[in-house]
Amino acid sequence: MAAHDTLTERAGAGGHTAARAAPGPRPDRRGRAGWTPWLYLAPALVVLGGLLVYPIYQLGLISFLEYTQAQVSGGEPTTFEGFGNYAALFGDDQFWQVLLATVVFAAACVVSTLAVGCALAVLLTRVRALPRLALMLAALGAWATPAVTGSTVWLFLFDPDFGPVNRVLGLGDHSWTYGRLSAFALVLLEVVWCSFPFVMVTVYAGIRAVPGEVLEAASLDGASQWRIWRSVLAPMLRPILVVVTIQSVIWDFKVFTQIYVMTNGGGIAGQNLVLNVYAYQKAFASSQYSLGSAIGVVMLLMLMAVTLGYLRLLRRQGEEL
Repeated sequence: MAAHDTLTERAGAGGHTAARAAPGPRPDRRGRAGWTPWLYLAPALVVLGGLLVYPIYQLGLISFLEYTQAQVSGGEPTTFEGFGNYAALFGDDQFWQVLLATVVFAAACVVSTLAVGCALAVLLTRVRALPRLALMLAALGAWATPAVTGSTVWLFLFDPDFGPVNRVLGLGDHSWTYGRLSAFALVLLEVVWCSFPFVMVTVYAGIRAVPGEVLEAASLDGASQWRIWRSVLAPMLRPILVVVTIQSVIWDFKVFTQIYVMTNGGGIAGQNLVLNVYAYQKAFASSQYSLGSAIGVVMLLMLMAVTLGYLRLLRRQGEEL
C-alpha cells in the first residue's frame, strides 16, 4: 500500500507538472497578422513605386543640375548647380506673383467646388427618383468630359462674337478672357463644372449611409436644413469631407489644361499664369528644364505640406482617419 501510494503521488505530481508545462509560450501571431496586409499591397506598391518614386527622383535630380537645350542635345556637359536653380527661382518676382495667384485661384476653386457639390448632394436626397436620375446623369456627363473639350465648349459659350452668353446678357462683343479677373472667373466656372460631380456623388453616398432616424429626430426638434447640415451631417461626414477636400486641393492646385486652353497659354502678358503653366513655359517654351523641375518640386512639397498639415489638425481634433 505504501509503495502504491508513493507511485500515485509521483504520478499525480508528474501529471500536475505536465499540466502546468503543457500550455507553454504561445506563438505570437501578431507579427504575422501585421505583415499580411503589406503582402497583399506589395504588387500595387511595386507598380506605384515605378510610376511615382522614380519620376519624382528624376524631377528632383534635374532641379539640381544645369539642364537646358544645350545639355539635351549634347552640345555642353551637364553640371551640378546645387540650389542655384532654386535661388534663381526664388529671386524671380514673377514666381512669387504666380504663386500668389495660384494659391488664391486654387482656394476659390476648392471652396466653390465643395459648396456646389455638397449643396447638390443634399438636393439629391430631397427630390424624387426621376429628377435625381437626370441630375446624376448630367453631373456624370460633365465629369466624364475631357478637360480640353470642356474648356473649348466654355470658350464658345462666352465667345465675344458668337457666344450665347453675351447675347442673352446683352454684353455685345465683351471679351471675358481679356481682363485678368474675368478670365480667372471664367476658368473657375469651368473647373467647378467638371469637378463638383466627384464631390456630389461622394457626399451623397455618405448622406445615404446616415441613419434616417437621426435626421428625422433633428427635424422633429425644429432644426432647419442648414442647421441639420452644420450640426448633424457635416460632423458625421467629416472623414468623407476630408477626402474630397484633399482631392480638390491637389486637383485645383495643379490646374493646367483649363488655364492653358482658355487663356491661350496664360493670358495677355502672362496675367493668368498659374504654377503648372509657368513651369511648362520655363521647361519647354524656354528650354530651361532645370527651372521647370524646380517649380515642380516646390509644388510637390507645398501639396505634401498642406495635406499632412490638414491631416495632423484633424488628428488633434480627435478624428480617426
